[in-house]
Order: sequence, then structure tokens, then C-alpha cells
Amino acid sequence: MTFLRIIDGLESSQATGPQAMQAARMGFLQWACAVEGPITAQMARAALESPAARQAESAAARAFVGFLQEASRTCLALPMRRGRARVLQ
Repeated sequence: MTFLRIIDGLESSQATGPQAMQAARMGFLQWACAVEGPITAQMARAALESPAARQAESAAARAFVGFLQEASRTCLALPMRRGRARVLQ
């Protein structure tokens, strides 16, 4: 399912509170499963640049945009410290 179809569906939702979060979560999963290949932070950023994402009004659509914002953040994995292993050698 395409991004625009998902967000349009969420915009028509009257859900609020936990129901809106559930609808947004399902929309995010549909979006993630529809994308070919691995999901990247750049893909989420590209979706956030669309006018539909910037103009989200319903609670479900805003929550969906929030999930995209979380997905757009790059996680930096720090190398593990092996201080204890060196001490024990």
C-alpha cells in the first residue's frame, strides 16, 4: 500500500487516543511491508517531506507521522568497550 493511500485512510479516521495510535501503528507496518528492500531512515525522511505528512490533521495521521519521525532518526552504534576483558587477560 502506498504512503499516500495509508495517510489518506488515516486522515479519514475518527479514532482518538489509543485507537488512533493503533491505527497509526498498523499504517506504519503496512507502509514498511509495502516497501521493497530494507527500510532506511532516508526513506522515512522522504515520506516526511510529502505535503500530506506535513499537513496531517487527524490524530491517527499525526501519530503515523510521529512513527515516521522516529524511523527517520539514525542510530549510531557505538563500539562495545572491552575493558573488563582486557583486565582479565
